[in-house]
Amino acid sequence: MSLADSHPRPGSPGRGRPRSEAVERSIIEGVIRLLEEGVPLAELSIERIARTAGVGKATIYRRWNGKEELFVDVVRAAEPPDPELPGTSVRDDLVTLLEQLRQRGLMTRSSVLMHNVIAQMKSSPKIWDAYHSIVVEPRRRTQHAILRRGQEGGELRTDIDVDVLNDMIFGPMLVRAVMRPDADLPEGLSEQMVDAVLEGLRPVSSRTP
Repeated sequence: MSLADSHPRPGSPGRGRPRSEAVERSIIEGVIRLLEEGVPLAELSIERIARTAGVGKATIYRRWNGKEELFVDVVRAAEPPDPELPGTSVRDDLVTLLEQLRQRGLMTRSSVLMHNVIAQMKSSPKIWDAYHSIVVEPRRRTQHAILRRGQEGGELRTDIDVDVLNDMIFGPMLVRAVMRPDADLPEGLSEQMVDAVLEGLRPVSSRTP
């Protein structure tokens, strides 16, 4: 799936007038068109984006505080949507979240544009900080909530800090999906990783002798 085939994410904070999905899509597609033409992120001004999308600058500013937030939405539009957690068990929820990371890795590898956008985004502290604040941190809070639920329910050890648990579970998939572009991301990898880590994270009293 290309960026142009994807849709803006719902749930972004509203500003000013009621938001029009068609207008937002035209703006995001305007950014995508410029990126496909090879315009670097650093050279994309709100004025240029507005001209390409056929809207006024005020229309963009009513929806985003600046181009940093707009670029974050462009990147989010190409990522797998945040999944609905099954809530049946800690294991099932963790597998669901890891599967999103696996799918994201596959999509990033298959989209040259997406790969280039992420690389450029990392070189811009303001855009990277906005992505971290708007996307990464909320996802990490969700992960922490699942792990705390596992500790409180006796499914996970309580002698390990939740932040450490989080890195132990999600770190391996991030390494394979982001830092090792040559690594395989096969079907079933999410289940394999979660089961392997949870085996060592179960409370000692609940382990099979």
